[in-house]
Amino acid sequence: MPLDLKALVRTIPDYPKKGILFRDITTLIEHPEGFKESIERIASRYRGQGITHVAGIEARGFIFGAGVAIALGVGFIPIRKKGKLPGETIGQNYALEYGVDTIEIHADVLDRNDKVLLVDDLIATGGTAIAAVGLLRRTGAVVRDAAFVIDLPDLGGADKLKAEGVDVNALIEFAGH
Repeated sequence: MPLDLKALVRTIPDYPKKGILFRDITTLIEHPEGFKESIERIASRYRGQGITHVAGIEARGFIFGAGVAIALGVGFIPIRKKGKLPGETIGQNYALEYGVDTIEIHADVLDRNDKVLLVDDLIATGGTAIAAVGLLRRTGAVVRDAAFVIDLPDLGGADKLKAEGVDVNALIEFAGH
């Protein structure tokens, strides 16, 4: 019987503010079999599809994205907050609830010969993931796939990403937000 990954995700009510049910993946990654299984389930979907790089969004996307990159035998691209990468970077702004933030990658890491899989721990409203896809595509790279451990479908992020021409896959869904 396959491991129940959903049972390994802890739900914390009223965090970070009242009314939110926070889906905490630390309990999943602390479980050796659960962590390994989550990486393998994501990677297995993309084997043999010509992926050249996995891009992970800071910070929890680094955890899963690096593991998937190793499992696929490809490079890993860290998508970082502005000012965190050395060398020349390109950035993409995206809207926050109150303001704007910027994510960056190294300017010389990808080109039109690359096919990138975007990985993060969770997709909610989709703002950061859509910005990441736009940033990666600006290099000329092909980005048609995104994988998440958790999808919160009621918040609509996966649908917004699909509208950008990205196939979205998640291991687990939780209703609500």
